[in-house]
Amino acid sequence: MADSWRPLLAALLFISGGTVAFPLGQTPGHTPGCGYESCHATKANFLNVHLVPHTHDDVGWLKTVDQYFYGDRNDIQHAGVQYILDSVVDQLLKNPDRRFIYVETAFFYRWWKQQSSSVQQTVKQLVNEGRLEFVNGGWCMSDEATTHYSAVIDQMTLGLRFLNETFGSCGRPRVAWHIDPFGHAREHASMFAQMGYDGLFFGRLDYQDRSQRMKEKEQELLWRASDSLTPPMADLFTGILPNGYNPPEGFCWDQLCDDPPIRDDPDLEDYNVDDVVKRFLAIALNQATVYKTNHIIMTMGSDFQYENANLWYKNLDKLIRYVNAQQANGSKVNVLYSTPSCYLQELHRANLTWPLKTDDFFPYADNAHDFWTGYFTSRPALKRYERISNSNFQTCNQLEVLGGPTSRKGPFGQGDAHTMRKAMAVAQHHDAVSGTEKQHVANDYARKLADGWQHCQVLVSNSLAALSGSTAKRIYCDNLNISVCPLTESSNKFSLNVYNPLARPVTWPVRLPVNGTAYSVSDAKGKSVDCKVFPVSRATQDVRRNRGLAVNELVFQVQAPPLGYSTYSVSLLQDGIPPASTQHTRTTAIQNKFLQVTFDPNTGLLSSLSNLETKQTIKLTQNFYWYNASDGHNAYSNQPSGAYIFRPNSSTPFIISKTAKTETVQTSVVQEVRQWFSPWVSQVVRLYSDSKSLELEWTVGPLPVDDNLGKEVITRLDTSIKTSEIFYTDSNGREVLQRRKDFRPTWNLKQSEPIAGNYYPINSRAFIKDDDDQLTVVTDRSQGGGSIQNGSLEIMLHRRLLHDDYRGVGEPLNEVSDIFPEGLVVRGRLLLSLDRPPVAADTHRPLAQQVVLQPLLTFTDGDVSPGTQLEFSGLQAALPPAVHLLTLTQWDQDSVLLRLEHQFQSWESKLHSQPVTVNLKKLFSTLDVLGVSELNLSANQWKDEVTRFDWVPQKEEKLQLKTIRDPSPWEVTLRPMEIRTFLLTVR
Repeated sequence: MADSWRPLLAALLFISGGTVAFPLGQTPGHTPGCGYESCHATKANFLNVHLVPHTHDDVGWLKTVDQYFYGDRNDIQHAGVQYILDSVVDQLLKNPDRRFIYVETAFFYRWWKQQSSSVQQTVKQLVNEGRLEFVNGGWCMSDEATTHYSAVIDQMTLGLRFLNETFGSCGRPRVAWHIDPFGHAREHASMFAQMGYDGLFFGRLDYQDRSQRMKEKEQELLWRASDSLTPPMADLFTGILPNGYNPPEGFCWDQLCDDPPIRDDPDLEDYNVDDVVKRFLAIALNQATVYKTNHIIMTMGSDFQYENANLWYKNLDKLIRYVNAQQANGSKVNVLYSTPSCYLQELHRANLTWPLKTDDFFPYADNAHDFWTGYFTSRPALKRYERISNSNFQTCNQLEVLGGPTSRKGPFGQGDAHTMRKAMAVAQHHDAVSGTEKQHVANDYARKLADGWQHCQVLVSNSLAALSGSTAKRIYCDNLNISVCPLTESSNKFSLNVYNPLARPVTWPVRLPVNGTAYSVSDAKGKSVDCKVFPVSRATQDVRRNRGLAVNELVFQVQAPPLGYSTYSVSLLQDGIPPASTQHTRTTAIQNKFLQVTFDPNTGLLSSLSNLETKQTIKLTQNFYWYNASDGHNAYSNQPSGAYIFRPNSSTPFIISKTAKTETVQTSVVQEVRQWFSPWVSQVVRLYSDSKSLELEWTVGPLPVDDNLGKEVITRLDTSIKTSEIFYTDSNGREVLQRRKDFRPTWNLKQSEPIAGNYYPINSRAFIKDDDDQLTVVTDRSQGGGSIQNGSLEIMLHRRLLHDDYRGVGEPLNEVSDIFPEGLVVRGRLLLSLDRPPVAADTHRPLAQQVVLQPLLTFTDGDVSPGTQLEFSGLQAALPPAVHLLTLTQWDQDSVLLRLEHQFQSWESKLHSQPVTVNLKKLFSTLDVLGVSELNLSANQWKDEVTRFDWVPQKEEKLQLKTIRDPSPWEVTLRPMEIRTFLLTVR
């Protein structure tokens, strides 16, 4: 933070009841002429056309983020971001009327670091005068379907913090700008509102939705983005741009464009000013017929444009001059340089009422057979790696705080969380975790995450050494999901440290690859832990490709305290003869004290699921199928399936096998039914002794394509639940939305794709329910899914396609690697819970958080050193069940950023959908909290200084607002779905 005195001052003022009168990152006495103050004057009773010069710079897509910045590999795509920023700054200086907006802080940050101090001063002046304006301002422009809210908040915070510290309040964006993501999530709108944005603009929405909105003049609306937060907390004005984010046809003057320049020498034969003005006026007047006010916006730019900004500005200067000259002849059109915030300000001044929207903008189709629902699942391995990386990153952040300064520089060297912070931020881009990039770019995202995790491992090792008092070398086993860990495979004695990043105690199953046949495990108190050894499954042996030598797995349950760790000692008791083999007989049931699962003895498939506590039973069958991906030679459309688009050739998927070969493992720790459906599909149905959820661990791949057919593999759960064509999915891992087959809440849908048109993003959970039963499926990554038949839920697991879908990526989604040259193998988990609908969230809310923030396992070889602290918790007590600790990260030397959230919606739990109060002074066991000040969600404004435009919806019910005040400066109350962000001054 630029002003290191600020958190302490803010904290002291907060505690003493004072207020802080100047914005975060800005010194007293500074009066900016930026933002809304810098807008050009408009004309009443004229049609005002706001020209917005901009560039859209993907943080990786066809080229890597590095290649895009430097302008490398122009044989793939001509694009060099450093030259864009050079050129734009140069051109803005030539005419004070000119404006430019910039979006992706990841690129701007790199460019800024390379500039001389005199260039930096010049840019600061441009920003202070509102001539260069930042919009959105996150590290990247997030994807909205496949991102988890926690990672989105982090990447926005990273970008906005840099802008804040570099430019003060003039660097703070007023507008969210999501022009390119492929559909729009309600949770994103809610987050933007809580980050203090006045409005959101985007470019893509369903073609039927747009057509309807153009007719009704409803392309600008008020989005009510939460059913739990009191309006206007999550209300966001939302505008849909007229041309996606491109200029009007015929008016692109970039070096990448072919449109003719304005030729304004009347002595020359090809003088074209009259024609340009006439065409422009026609376009402007036509556009005005589908918007509500006498202001319209035109985006003058596109992908990686303005590398030679002179071409654009020279022609835009002329366009403004010659169109406005027609006012002398009676024209009522006024053209001006503008920005999205200046345009938004004029819409606000119009003082109108706006249509209200409460659902989201999924799924997105740009034509009758072109539903962008494939990318919900594309690159499932990358999607899982991003999610694991987020869990590791949150642990890294927490341990940096809990371990103190030693964590950054300690016995294992210099560790840092910032490399991981930037890698995670880039991974949220709408061509990253979305899976819509070229293969070499996907590899680069994964490499950056791996590199970030290497830096974090040093920090984690230092921190655990400081907390435990042991400097023994720590081993990280990142391939445990395929039973690979060289230490546990070879060592006779080792210890396991289990760090739990959740703010409540956790019980977690551990599966370690071993070669012994009997082991003893003891916990931190020296108590013996029940453990069992059994053979590694055939599916795991196949997927390992000789990377691990273990023949067995050691399985036991561990427990870890909130925001803390527990240590387990493991010793070999017996080597030699492998344990008794698994049973090949068909089992009919497995059960623990909470659940019973039955199987059909003839097919080997699941047949029912019972909750023994609530005495409810549903019929449940589950199997695997694949859709034949269209190759583009379809009789009624030539649209193939690809990285973006899901286009099955038929509404009926092919069943992979009607029966499963099975073998059973039954022990006191876990019961497993291992199922084989084909050489490329297998599954373990797993029930741990004290679990309230059933685990389905699926392994799919390599998908065979020797028949020249692309394949999109799903698992389908068919139940006796009476769903009436309704199911539910989460939005970015937070609030749950109702979905109905062949239906959209805001227009009468003409359904043209009965499968793809009913797919929605599932980020952390989906469920089906009736009056009696709710079956919830918690996923371990973002996936696409739908409920095509009543009582059914299908989730897409893996895709392998042989054709490009013509949306720009230019290659088929056909993932192979050195280890898997014949096609990628993917493994994942689904967790199933069965409950009565009124209490179902009490199970699935904490379960989903446990999958997102899973314990980090680290190992040390040999005996534990004497004097080692074997157990530790960073909290004085676990947080209440309704409260989730979302963020704990070092902000600067003496302060930490803390986010607490209420993780229940207002309607979903009798027990937990109530306000909860937390005492910040009594929160931590090792930190003395000296001061607290509250920030907005993105931590770039003090909460009490956030002011946003008020907007009035067309149909507004009078709301009885009940004010809930915090009991004291140290005690904070959270209402359902509320996230609160604090800067704590700590010792």
